Amino acid sequence: MDESAGSAARSRGPARRIPPEWVSSRPRAERARRVAEDVRQLISSGRFPDGALPDERTLAGRLDASRNAVREALGLLRDEGLVTRRRGVGTVVVTPTYGHGLDRLAGLAEALEGYGTVTNEVLAAEAAADPPAEVAERLNLMAGATAVRVERVRRVDGEPVSLDTTYLTAGVGRDVLRGDLENRDIFAVIEEAIGGPLGRADIEVRAASADPRTAELLGIRPGDPVFVIDRLTRLADGTPVDAEILRIRADRLTLRATLHRGLR
Repeated sequence: MDESAGSAARSRGPARRIPPEWVSSRPRAERARRVAEDVRQLISSGRFPDGALPDERTLAGRLDASRNAVREALGLLRDEGLVTRRRGVGTVVVTPTYGHGLDRLAGLAEALEGYGTVTNEVLAAEAAADPPAEVAERLNLMAGATAVRVERVRRVDGEPVSLDTTYLTAGVGRDVLRGDLENRDIFAVIEEAIGGPLGRADIEVRAASADPRTAELLGIRPGDPVFVIDRLTRLADGTPVDAEILRIRADRLTLRATLHRGLR
């Protein structure tokens, strides 16, 4: 290499490191989906409190991705309705997501405290003379026993987040019906009715597609993803008192837990 060529090479500085995934044989669409998931996690963890995302170059550096992958990823999130993109404005989060911890017994309204004003639209609050068989089994109800059914749409700042269907044993349920079901968490109303704290709950979380009625009530499209939480809450002595099914918009809530590894 002659002297002039060497000077030119030095002026360009050190060669840029190209991350392996930029030249991977994986399809571009797969790389974009991976970056979209990374951005979705950043949004749900509250990394952009003002709702504005950094520009493509900054995001690319932060995620160790190419600008093309970031651009396509943001396009995917725009198509999901999670962000909007406008020239001169940038990329802005449209739908906020809320964190709900699964490592303590808390009602959804308690988990959403601090995110906005939580209210409930009460769709039903009534005695149920013939509860579903699986509900009667979970609550240890005798044949022909009456339960109390409460169904509510949970909203944060007026926007629907979840559809909650609750069945209570009759003794507790009658007192719950006299409580403020529009503005209070069901756990708070139950504990007021029993005069003490609840004990524990067994929960199961699964993904599902929204049926037409759920979709209409939550302001989403039929078939859109929802979290379904089955929760059986017990009194301090282990007696089951509250069987719930919560259908939660998957684009509005992040489920979190801190798990500790112990001896088997």
